Amino acid sequence: MNAVTFLVDFVFDLFLMVVILRVWMQAVRADFYNPLSQFVVKVSNPLVLPLRSVLPTLGRWDLAAVVLALLVAVAKIYLVQILINAPLPMVVTALISSLFLVVFQFLSILFWVTLIRALMSWFSQGYHPMTAMLAQLTEPFLAPIRRIIPPIGGLDLSVLVLIVGIQFVRILLGNMLI
Repeated sequence: MNAVTFLVDFVFDLFLMVVILRVWMQAVRADFYNPLSQFVVKVSNPLVLPLRSVLPTLGRWDLAAVVLALLVAVAKIYLVQILINAPLPMVVTALISSLFLVVFQFLSILFWVTLIRALMSWFSQGYHPMTAMLAQLTEPFLAPIRRIIPPIGGLDLSVLVLIVGIQFVRILLGNMLI
């Protein structure tokens, strides 16, 4: 039973990451023609497009994708509870847990995207579509930090500050869920 629970958890987490990336890319107005953007759109379109006929887009925020992320998280919570033969949570509890799950997953993605961008900056030479996409995703978080802590001697500490901040918030969320 643990293997099935692992697979369900893994598949739902992967799809949730794709939907979160879609929301994030639309919010920062990332390059739609980037290969990563094309992948995310093609994978999430079958479920986002039907929801979009009901839910509008508010400015940069695609409500259909946001609602889909919450629905995927709720479905994951209920399916895992069924698989481990645990009592099903009430709807309000599941919605609140799904919100925490989406935020926690977003912070995890932000951590890895920031770390990968920092590592790629050491080795990447010239233009690369993935480097450009990572820059578009992380710059809204790094720019405010750079205004407070400018690069010192050519060393950009904003990445370190962001990573520490992400981990701090993840720990706080983890403590709230216990």
